[in-house]
Formats: sequence, structure tokens, C-alpha cells
Amino acid sequence: MTATECITPEYVIVVDDQNRQIGLADKLSAHEQNLLHRAFSIFIFRHGQELELLLQQRALHKYHSPGLWTNTCCSHPRSGESVAAAGERRLQEELGIVASLIDLGWFRYQAHFPNGLSENEIDHVLVGEVSPHVLITPNPEEVHAYRWISLGVLQQELTTCPQNFTPWLTPALEMATDAVSRKFAG
Repeated sequence: MTATECITPEYVIVVDDQNRQIGLADKLSAHEQNLLHRAFSIFIFRHGQELELLLQQRALHKYHSPGLWTNTCCSHPRSGESVAAAGERRLQEELGIVASLIDLGWFRYQAHFPNGLSENEIDHVLVGEVSPHVLITPNPEEVHAYRWISLGVLQQELTTCPQNFTPWLTPALEMATDAVSRKFAG
């Protein structure tokens, strides 16, 4: 038996278009069969001289969107796990960051990839804030690189080089920045 055969498959929560659970599917099958499933996208901000967002570049061996820049962390909750708890768990697993997260709600999106896989997700947007001096310890199985970026510079890059970013980043970012702008406006 190889090391790969010993790995327990990861399952995603299959949902209807109202985000109600209707079953489970192994993660790869869900992406091969374009099954609608629950996911989350995390946006971690820090406020120093200006508001900055932590982006990650997906590991180069990921099954889809390898090497693309995206939000701080994204994944899928486990069956019986709240979205916020799953987000806090994955944030620590991927980047070594402990932070409380707020669930802003969700949107639905679909994307199809050259390798035949697809995303068909109800994507919850989670936001959190950390100290400007937070220690980041990326997991190389998940993260190739990371960087802090101002929202203005990110918007410019999304406009000039959209091919460098994941397809879910822009709609999720819109929800996150609306909420964060309201918080820092007051």
C-alpha cells in the first residue's frame, strides 16, 4: 500500500441551491461531476498605515488553479462543522494564523478548468482581522507564497492581469471589502 492509498478521502457537503445539505461526496468526485457543494473563502485584513489584505498563491501541485493568487484561505467545511469553525481550523492549518472569523453570507459561482474539473459552490465569505505583526507559517502543501496587498493595488492587478487570480476571488472580495469598508468608515 502506498502513502497515497492510506490517505482518507476528504468529503464535501453537497447542497441544493438554497444551501441546504442534501448529501456528501468525496472532494475530487464533487469537482469532477460539477456537484453543488458548500465552501468558504477567508479574507484576513491588517490595519497598519493602510488597510491590507493577506493573499496566498495556491501551491503549484493543487488539483485546480495551481499557482494562482487568491484570498487568504479557502476550503470546505466538514459534515457537522460550522462554516466559521471550519474556516478557523483551515486558517490555522494553512497559514498558522489564529483569528476569529465573521460569516458575511454566501454567493454561488461556477468555474470550469482546463483539466476537466469544475467548481460549483455556495461560497461563504469569512472575514477577520489580525495584528500588523502576526506570524505567518504557510503549509507548503497548500500555499506556494503569500503577500500583503492594499485593496487599491489588488483592484489594479485584477483589472490588468485577471488570469493570475482564481475565479472566485473577485465576487468574494466584493462582499468582504463592502463589510470592511463599513467597519473602517465609522
